[in-house]
Amino acid sequence: MLVEMGKRAKKAARVLGRTETELKNNVLLTLADEILAQAEPILAANARDVADGEKAGLTPALIDRLTLNPDRLAGIASELRNTASLPDPIGEVIEETEMPNGLRVSKQRVQLGVIGVIYESRPNVTVDVAGLALKSGNAAILRGGSETLRSNRALVKVIRAVLSQHNLPADAV
Repeated sequence: MLVEMGKRAKKAARVLGRTETELKNNVLLTLADEILAQAEPILAANARDVADGEKAGLTPALIDRLTLNPDRLAGIASELRNTASLPDPIGEVIEETEMPNGLRVSKQRVQLGVIGVIYESRPNVTVDVAGLALKSGNAAILRGGSETLRSNRALVKVIRAVLSQHNLPADAV
């Protein structure tokens, strides 16, 4: 299953690496709007995760990190908008030199391809990583903590729908 997911993500990364800045920014802005528009199912899924966490005896600090509410969703949307406003790192020349023979050599930023991230009980990280990966032209394979399973599934459903809406591969996340 993971190998197949990696293959699909690699294929998606090839598309993202060629995606224009304007489209990436539009996806990020649409995603911010959709997370707010889909707040009800996201918060319902999160409420089930929180209830299970409380039953399992998670510490108050972990419950707080796990908990989403309208203000936190607004913060997630705001961070996506901030990410969209950042300059696109892809293609940025970071160093350039001229060799004695006149050949000009430069270093420029390129995509990594596929990144994998394992993280704990913070559903906001799901969106943060997906947004940063998209902005930098990378696909992301995400593995959140088991205590955030429902929340992460709800968030990834929105992310993948927005990617598809913009004719980008949903397998990018």
